[in-house]
Amino acid sequence: MTQDSRLKTLDLIRCSWAGTDPLYQKYHDEEWGKPVYDDQILFEFLILEGAQAGLSWITILRRRENYRKAFANFNVEKVAAFDEKDVEKLMNDAGIIRNKLKVNGAIANAKHFIGIQNEFGSFSKYLWQFMPGKEPLQNQINRMSDIPARTEISDAISKDMKKRGFKFFGTTICYAFMQATGMVNDHLLNCCAR
Repeated sequence: MTQDSRLKTLDLIRCSWAGTDPLYQKYHDEEWGKPVYDDQILFEFLILEGAQAGLSWITILRRRENYRKAFANFNVEKVAAFDEKDVEKLMNDAGIIRNKLKVNGAIANAKHFIGIQNEFGSFSKYLWQFMPGKEPLQNQINRMSDIPARTEISDAISKDMKKRGFKFFGTTICYAFMQATGMVNDHLLNCCAR
C-alpha cells in the first residue's frame, strides 16, 4: 500500500460542526475558511447568510441550488432590479425560505451592494479593507468552544453596512459571513482543511 492510498483510507479529522452529512463535509472541506475575492460569490454568501438568520446553516446549504435559481444565479444587477412581481414569485417558491422580510432585505442589499461597488470599485475591496493588512486572520482554534460569535472587526463591518442600509447583517451574521468567505480561518488546528 502506498502512502497516498493509506491517506485516502484514513478518516479525516474535521471541525466537529461538519458532522457526517456529505454536503456539509464538502462545504467544510472546499469552501469554509477559503478566502473569497470574487464579488459574485461574496454576493451569494450575503444572500445566503441573510437567509440563514435564525436557522441552521445546513438548512440553507440544502437549499443553495434553489436560491441560485430563485436569485438569478446571484447576479447582483438582476436581483437589484426585482420588483413586487418577483417578490410574489419568491414568496411562492417552496425551495427557499419564504420570509418576506428576508426576501425584501436581499433585494435591498443587492442595491446597496452595487452602491459599494460603485464607491470602492468592488465589494471585495470594501470588505477586505477592514482586515489587518488586508489579509485573512489565521485564528489558532483548538476547540470549537474557542470560536467567537463576533469580533471587533465584525462589529465594525456590520455597523458600517447597517449605516449604508443593509438588512440582516448584524455582527453575528457578519462573523459567519467572514468565516464562510475566508476573511477568518477558524478551522481547528488539527482539521484537515486547515
